[in-house]
Amino acid sequence: MTPGTSDARTSRPTLAVVGATGAVGTVLLRILSQRADIWGEIRLVASPRSAGRKLAVRGTETEVLALSEDVFDGVDIALFDVPDEIAAHWAPVAAARGAVVVDNSGAFRMDPDVPLVVPEVNPHAVHARPRGIVANPNCTTLSMIVALGALHASYGLRELVVSSYQAVSGAGRAGVETLRQQMALVAGTELGTHPGDVRRAVGDNTGPFPEPVALNVVPWAGTPCEGGWSSEEMKVRDESRKILGLPKLPVAVTCVRVPVVTTHSMTVHARFQDEVTVHGAREVLATAPGVVLFDNPEAGEFPTPADVVGTDPTWVGRVRRALDDPTALELFVCGDNLRKGAALNAAQIAELVAAERT
Repeated sequence: MTPGTSDARTSRPTLAVVGATGAVGTVLLRILSQRADIWGEIRLVASPRSAGRKLAVRGTETEVLALSEDVFDGVDIALFDVPDEIAAHWAPVAAARGAVVVDNSGAFRMDPDVPLVVPEVNPHAVHARPRGIVANPNCTTLSMIVALGALHASYGLRELVVSSYQAVSGAGRAGVETLRQQMALVAGTELGTHPGDVRRAVGDNTGPFPEPVALNVVPWAGTPCEGGWSSEEMKVRDESRKILGLPKLPVAVTCVRVPVVTTHSMTVHARFQDEVTVHGAREVLATAPGVVLFDNPEAGEFPTPADVVGTDPTWVGRVRRALDDPTALELFVCGDNLRKGAALNAAQIAELVAAERT
């Protein structure tokens, strides 16, 4: 060890990862190992049943600690990836012990005293956190908001119509396991040619989905809300308004679950204040941080989940001006819902908070 190395590390912020053994937590540990080494101690935390497990982070085998009040002593920043009800209880506990909480659940996203942050879009919002908590947006919102934020900054967004094509990993490990089990049941068969044949083959094995997802698309994600809307659809509307600072933005969303393991896709119809051009939009998107423009349909080049999975940016293709509205653009976007859609954005927020110390 070189002189001063120990002191340098102990002067760095201590990070706690709460929910380290979950699907997003697993991706987060990989991301922490890939990004700049700004952390001192990285403390891994999970439910008591996972305590004692050892997980690798930044090349070090680290023992998982059981979630408790004491586990936050000396923690500067705590990344939470746990269910809403657990975050609602424990995030204020961590904040009271002196940690800045970055929460990936839906418990605090619409709290007016909790900023909802996407570092490429509204990094300034991270500094105003009266409750000591910063919220990470939903994975569906994050699949498109970096690209939309860049276009809004240039043209002024005034209306948004979105359809999502959401991967099963958005429903956690149970969603992935359900799809793989259903694929095994339908593989090599003639199913999908008669009404109800897939449903009969799958039986009650629909997991977290209301209908089979193999050989199918399911026009529902989330829980029921008033007026026939789903919670996922309301999240896209409400979170987009808050992130972009447009509280009255008209937004219409339909969320659809598709037989893709990881990476959400979305079709976006965005109307702006003034006339837009494809050339101008391409220039904005090509230079926007966190966005990759991949758009040459004549050559078969446009983003798909199979190519985007495992990458960090929002990928954008099929950029067109609306046929009947010179102020509107049509886009197709893809984003890995476990990376930028969850773990990466949380890590980026934590890095913004850590930078305040310097």
